[in-house]
Amino acid sequence: MPALQGAVPAPLDGVANAAPDAGHTLPYRKMALRRVTRLSGAIAVLCVLVVADILTGPAMLGLSEVVTGLFAPDQVDPMIRVIVQDIRLPMTLMAILVGMSLGTAGVHMQTILGNPLASPYTLGFSAAAGFGAALAILTGLSLPVLPGMTIPLAAFAMCLVAAGLVFAFSRMRGMRPEIMVLAGIATLFMFQSAQSLVQYLAAPEVLQAIVFWLFGSLLKASWNNVPVVGGVFAFASLIVLPNLWQLTALRLGDARAAAIGVDVRRLRIKLFGVVALLTAAAVAFVGTIGFVGLVAPHIARMLVGEDQRLLLPMAALMGAITMTGASVLSKLISPGGVIPIGIVTALIGVPFLFFLILRGQRRHW
Repeated sequence: MPALQGAVPAPLDGVANAAPDAGHTLPYRKMALRRVTRLSGAIAVLCVLVVADILTGPAMLGLSEVVTGLFAPDQVDPMIRVIVQDIRLPMTLMAILVGMSLGTAGVHMQTILGNPLASPYTLGFSAAAGFGAALAILTGLSLPVLPGMTIPLAAFAMCLVAAGLVFAFSRMRGMRPEIMVLAGIATLFMFQSAQSLVQYLAAPEVLQAIVFWLFGSLLKASWNNVPVVGGVFAFASLIVLPNLWQLTALRLGDARAAAIGVDVRRLRIKLFGVVALLTAAAVAFVGTIGFVGLVAPHIARMLVGEDQRLLLPMAALMGAITMTGASVLSKLISPGGVIPIGIVTALIGVPFLFFLILRGQRRHW
C-alpha cells in the first residue's frame, strides 16, 4: 500500500478512463497536447480581457494612454495615472483573483462532494458572508485599529462560521457527501433568512448600502486588499499541490480511491477548510458573487477533463475570465456608470446552467 500511495495516476477523461497502455501512447500524447493548448488559449483570452477591462470605464481613455499609464506612469497626466494605477488596475486584479479563488473553490467542492451543483454559493458560504457584512452595516460597528476593514472582516468571520457549522454537522455523520450537501443547504437558507431580517430592520439609507454590498462590486478594490486575496489564493493553492493525484482518484468514487491508498475522510476535511478560506477571502472585499464557482469548473471539465493537474488551473482561469468578462460588460452596459458585477455574473451563469441541462453533461457525473 505505501508504494501505491506514492504513485500518480494517469489523467482521467470523465470518470472511469484507465491509464493508457503502450499502444495508446500517441493518442494520449495528442490528447494531452490538445488540453495544454486549450490551457494556453485560456491564458491568452484572459490577457485580452485584462486589457479590455483596464481600457473600459466612465473616463474614456485611449489604448496608448492606458499602456503608458501602466508601464511609464511618470510620462502621463497625473489624472490618467490615478485612474489607471489606483482605480482600474486594482479592480482588474481583484476580478482575476476573486474569479480564480471561486473557480478553484468550486472544483474542490464538486470533487469532494461528487455533486455538480456544489459551490461556495449554493452551500451557504456566500450567504453567510453577506449576513456578516449586512450586520456590520446595520449596527455601524467600526474596528478601532482598522475601521475600513470592519465590513470585510465581518463577512470573512461569518463565512468561517458557516463553514464551521457545515463541518460540525457533517462530522457527526462521518463527513459523508450527502450529509455535507444537506448541511450546506440548511446553512444557506438560515443565513438568507438572517439577511432578510437585517434588511427588514434597516433604515432606508442603511438598506441601500446593504443591498449594494450584496449585489457584489469591484469598486472597493484597492492596493490594500488585493494582496490579501492574492496571498490567500497562493497559500490555498500550495497546500493542495501534494493532493492532486488523490483528488483525481476521488472522482472514481470513495471505495476505489480508498483502495489505492487515499484517506478520503481526511482529504475531505482538508479541502473543506481550503474552500472556506478561499471563499471567505474572495467575497469579503467584493460582496456576494454567484455562479462563478458553479459554472467555471464545468467549463474547465469540458475543456481539459478530470486530471486535477490541468483541471484546477483551467477552472481558476475560467473563473478569472468570467469575472473580468463580467467586469467589462458591467461597464459597457451602462456607459458612464458601473453595474454591480454580481448582477452580471448571474446573467451569465443562468443561461450557462440551462445550456448544461440541455447538453446533458452526464458523462462527468
